[in-house]
Amino acid sequence: MQFGIGRPSLQPTSLMQHSFLELIDVTKTYPGVVALDKVSLSVEPGEVLGLVGENGAGKSTLMRIVGGIVEPSSGLIRLRGVEHPNLSVRESNTAGIAFVHQEPNLFGNLDVAANILIGREPTWGGPLKLVHRRELYSSIEPLLHRIGIDFAPDTPVSELSLAQMQLVEIAKALSLDSRLVILDEPTSSLTISETEQLLRVIAGLRRNNVSVIFISHRLNEVERCADRVTVLRDGRVAGELHGNALRSDAMIRLMIGRDLKSLYIPPSRQPGDPLLEIDAIRTPAHPEHVVSLTVRAGEILGLAGLVGSGRTELARCVFGIDRPLSGKVKVHGRTIPAHWPRAAIDQGLFLVPEDRKRSGLLLEETLIANISLPDLPNHSRAGIVNRTSEIAVAESQRRKLNIRSQGLTEHVRTLSGGNQQKVVLAKWLALKPCAVVFDEPTRGIDVGAKNEIYAIMRTLADRGVAILMISSDMEEIIGVSDRIAVMHEGRLSGTLERSQFSEASVLRLAVGSALN
Repeated sequence: MQFGIGRPSLQPTSLMQHSFLELIDVTKTYPGVVALDKVSLSVEPGEVLGLVGENGAGKSTLMRIVGGIVEPSSGLIRLRGVEHPNLSVRESNTAGIAFVHQEPNLFGNLDVAANILIGREPTWGGPLKLVHRRELYSSIEPLLHRIGIDFAPDTPVSELSLAQMQLVEIAKALSLDSRLVILDEPTSSLTISETEQLLRVIAGLRRNNVSVIFISHRLNEVERCADRVTVLRDGRVAGELHGNALRSDAMIRLMIGRDLKSLYIPPSRQPGDPLLEIDAIRTPAHPEHVVSLTVRAGEILGLAGLVGSGRTELARCVFGIDRPLSGKVKVHGRTIPAHWPRAAIDQGLFLVPEDRKRSGLLLEETLIANISLPDLPNHSRAGIVNRTSEIAVAESQRRKLNIRSQGLTEHVRTLSGGNQQKVVLAKWLALKPCAVVFDEPTRGIDVGAKNEIYAIMRTLADRGVAILMISSDMEEIIGVSDRIAVMHEGRLSGTLERSQFSEASVLRLAVGSALN
């Protein structure tokens, strides 16, 4: 199969006399809430439909109706020309509709091939139904090659990164010979190069007459791969874009009623003296190279790079999660002992991790517990926690960061992605940071929440906090950063001033051309 990213025009063919899927005036109400209000959309065979909207706009409810998980209150579903008042899960699956969810749903104790063909494994026959391992792996290899997966089918899933798990989820959907693949935030945990590969896969699906619904908060990717875009706002269709009108700024105006430029807040002050100094750090992931960076007070330094460039590994060593092989980290000129996160915290250096659910939050605990956790000694006396003190700080942070929740005792797992990220920030901001490392700060959150996160970051910088922001979102890295440093295979390949910012200049450094 030949892949390409260009968006072809949709010409009517004999296969496109009927839409593959049509939703007509679909409404879903819950007690006191209208989740969807007469939503209509269609997907043609071989079409990539972008579906965008803020969290709470109704995207998830709409897709659950398509998947047969939720029954609409009213409206009509037309699937391959056949009308249904609602779909069952079986009817949806039988029609060839497959979902790839934002969070991987894989079995860590099984290998890649077993996860992809689970329940459909080739067997030797006989009463024991033993799995034919050789046939299992050989049948999966062409699919992995098609997607550009470079790890073996017998690789245990527990050894994969979050990005690699997402690719396995996509392979699992394609293994079902699906006619409509729904991708829910498929690139939220992917790097630039992995995203490029996924966009090529989507283009290949289109040419093979497979429909795709592409749900993403990364609007530049929607703009690149979608033939049409449907925008939801408050449970209604706010508009549809196609052709030359399909632009990220137009999507944002329909989603939130504001222009793209309003998302990125310029600095109100000139950066000060060096505050966070990363001096010749050599990480275990790239022992052959050292990295030196300086972030000034009041500056947002963006850190870009492709997969394997070593950005997250550097962040983990800076914060003390991993022990660097050499080098040191300084805050305000004071060296922080290596491999000791508590020492970093005491010096005012904090990390907002890439995977907030695994590394940044206690999902089954309340807002109070999450926000007070790093500062428990100041909330307790003689080993007894002062509940009043905890509540006061948590409520103060909830108000300052506009964390939308039902209360301080709500479990964090029930919050939206943007509000979860603000809880991660709340626990650190309560400690008055000097420097903060943000690793993919807006992964998987909507445009409105991104705007709030950017505003928080800029407010911190304007107060003199040094910010190192790792991001794989090109628009974000260019729009938010005051300077951009770019890594390639474990070393710094260059630094760009704002006057030098462009996608081409970032990518040139990311692929190491400046080092050749």
